[in-house]
Amino acid sequence: MQKNVILVYFLTLLAITFWGISYVWMKVVYEYYEPITTMFLRLSLSSVFLFIILGIFGKKEKVKKEDYKSFVILSFFSPFCYFIGESFGLKYVTPTIAAVIIATIPVFTPMLGYFVFRERITRLNLIGFFISFSGVIIMVLDFEFRFSASPLGVGLLFFAVISALVNIVYLKKLAIKYSSTTIIKVQNLLGALFFLPFFLIFDFSTFITVQPTAELAWALLKLAVFASTLAFVFFTIAVRVIGVARTSVFANLIPVFTAIFSFFLLQESIDLSKILGIIIVISGIFLSQSASFRRSKKV
Repeated sequence: MQKNVILVYFLTLLAITFWGISYVWMKVVYEYYEPITTMFLRLSLSSVFLFIILGIFGKKEKVKKEDYKSFVILSFFSPFCYFIGESFGLKYVTPTIAAVIIATIPVFTPMLGYFVFRERITRLNLIGFFISFSGVIIMVLDFEFRFSASPLGVGLLFFAVISALVNIVYLKKLAIKYSSTTIIKVQNLLGALFFLPFFLIFDFSTFITVQPTAELAWALLKLAVFASTLAFVFFTIAVRVIGVARTSVFANLIPVFTAIFSFFLLQESIDLSKILGIIIVISGIFLSQSASFRRSKKV
């Protein structure tokens, strides 16, 4: 039993590592392709890989007709709208800033729970929200309160955050009926279909002129297999074994991993404001989730 738990913690760290470095892989692909092409290829490859995995190891789970609409709406907000915001936002800001803004999703989630599901919101949730938001402000504004990061990029990334929050509403309904792997498979497939017309209209003419390199192919494969498939599978296993609260604590470390990988692989400069911002944002996230973590320990 102890060995299984250790393995699960290791798989959780792998998932966080894959998501942390995925911002670096996306920057590599952007040297060749536009964001729409990147996301279409990433989701298409991930869908194929998931169908193969589920075909070999998983049981086949059929989506009921009455849930078609919910799956379409779910997939429209994530991965389609979410990746529109994240991918285009990443074109204008550094991977570290992108990862920190995306990491605020768990902080906004209690607010969503209060307004949509009438779930109780705690004082720690509110304090954590304001602390995390102040950390983001430190990272994107200079000492004269002017944007040091692109306002467009920051806005697009918060659009991704909002899309993820809407996604949670529909995900909560579908998660009762379907396994996580089935939901991810359908989301990625529908997401690829949402991107397809935009890819054909806006990017196909430039896509066919690009000479693929080993660097490009490897970065795309890593995004599809590791970031969009295995990371979700590993994270799902972790949630099932060690619980949502403990797993979420690991997820808070994604910006740290992104900053480390960006520094060593992309030579991104990590100044004092970024370090301070990361610390403040993660502190706020830990604080906002500490109540649920304590409750999980009592169970």
